[in-house]
Amino acid sequence: MIEVDDLLHLPYTPDLTQGGIAYACRSLHYTYNRMGGSPYSRLRRIVGGIAVELAFRRALVAENVPHDVLGATHFTEPDRYDISLGGRRCDIKSYMITNREQILTYRDHPEHILNAHALVPTDQMLSDHLLDEDLYIFAFLTGVITPSWEEIEIALTADQPVYLLHPFPEVWARPKHWRPLGKLVMKTNFDHYAEIEIGGQGPGHDFEIKMVELAPHRRTLLPHDFYAVNYLYTPTILEGEIGIHSPVLKETHVLTPNEWGNIWVYGMKIVIAGYMTRGEFRRKAIRIPKGSAVGQYPRTQIENMGMPIRDLYPMPDLFIRAQNWAQRSRR
Repeated sequence: MIEVDDLLHLPYTPDLTQGGIAYACRSLHYTYNRMGGSPYSRLRRIVGGIAVELAFRRALVAENVPHDVLGATHFTEPDRYDISLGGRRCDIKSYMITNREQILTYRDHPEHILNAHALVPTDQMLSDHLLDEDLYIFAFLTGVITPSWEEIEIALTADQPVYLLHPFPEVWARPKHWRPLGKLVMKTNFDHYAEIEIGGQGPGHDFEIKMVELAPHRRTLLPHDFYAVNYLYTPTILEGEIGIHSPVLKETHVLTPNEWGNIWVYGMKIVIAGYMTRGEFRRKAIRIPKGSAVGQYPRTQIENMGMPIRDLYPMPDLFIRAQNWAQRSRR
């Protein structure tokens, strides 16, 4: 069982959010959306999850824990397992806590984390994407998000970073026929210049990013052939609409000012709580129905299998085991 002193507290730095955004922008249309909700909520969940993975990798290096970084998986692959300890893949399950009162509780009384639940979606428990000796690692990320325009404006006033993004629909991001979308043309109906980042894919499915300067009330031809368009990004609030036309799709996609969302996660702290092998978790976990109240959430969005965090194994134990696994492999 875990004691409060076993919790591994990691600092949060802005580059963790940046790394999460880089992956989220590419993978949005290739990850399974089991939680539902708005695309911006989903993007922020991806950002937070990747930030935790990056922080955990740093912790392994800082603690001199032997580990392997598995071959990088293309962003179009739905499952990524980048870290291996002693040949055992690590699947990190992280929970983003954004309620301000709960953030303060976890900060001042971290023992409350022990009363939360280790949750694994039921459909993942039934799949064969992990072996029983592979590892589930459970983590918490506390941080603030800005789901409303009022909160975004407050963040900008306070000189906080924002990442205003608009994800494109499937017909643009994952077209049925892999071919150029034609000469894309963009036009604005506002009175100021704007620099927009457009992210998409080329003929080889590699991700490509281009910057475009848009003049007010004028058509701008994009000097690049995209085969898919994933998103547009702007660092500032725009005062009007943007339209983008594809002659191949025979469609003009129009963005109104309220169709941007800030996916920046203002992380505060990461806590790596504990671990358990998949096989043991399957034997010990119980069904947690959708809508259940658990320690970290007032109600769950999907059905999970779960158990109390305090019943996991502590991270210091895992680090010792990883040392032993590495020594045996060298013999």
